[in-house]
Amino acid sequence: MAAVLTCGDGAVLSHGSAAALWGIGRERRGGIEVSIPRRAHLERPELVIHRRKRLYREDVAVHQGIPVTSPAMTVLDHGARLGPGVLTRMINDADKLGLVSHPTLREFLRVHPRQEGVGRLKELMDRPGFSATDSKLEDWFLPIAEDAGLPVPLTQQVINGFKVDFFWPDLGLVIEADGLTYHRTPAEQAADRIRDQTHIAAGLTPLRFTHDQVKHERAYVRRVLAATARRLS
Repeated sequence: MAAVLTCGDGAVLSHGSAAALWGIGRERRGGIEVSIPRRAHLERPELVIHRRKRLYREDVAVHQGIPVTSPAMTVLDHGARLGPGVLTRMINDADKLGLVSHPTLREFLRVHPRQEGVGRLKELMDRPGFSATDSKLEDWFLPIAEDAGLPVPLTQQVINGFKVDFFWPDLGLVIEADGLTYHRTPAEQAADRIRDQTHIAAGLTPLRFTHDQVKHERAYVRRVLAATARRLS
């Protein structure tokens, strides 16, 4: 709050600092990010200052007593600075937290056509199969897949009669992320084998990663994904 107040009238918390306040992202190193009117003359070396031509009423909010960019504007500010996987997670987190729904965000993009990041966000949300993931485990997985060089996958698709976590149709690759609560009993393990065998019989490549692998062995998961993608390509 103090950082915003020191910047004067019209200043709001923004970008990574706003994402952290809303609970949909992380604050970047290097200082608190604040947006101020372009006409304002201000130098604060301890802050990251963004000068804006204009912020409309719907672009700002007050959260926990702090003037801040709205959830939709916060997502839009990240449209040009995040990769597809992390950006998808931010969009989905905002939706899950009830901050901004997918349809509301699409409308927000429509009325802000010249804002940097609009094109990338619209392209991402217009991809076939764009949808929220079902669990935090799956949200962790998307940035790993991106780092491995894979494109954004289809999520929660029904393939060969089974709902799968991630699907790359061009590669014929199906990936499931197994949580700690599920896939542990013999019956569940047998069902998983049937799912994998069905996909293999249909000419697909199924891969399955555990909760611990996704959370604690990211480098290993990334190597396996990258090697598999090279082979299938």
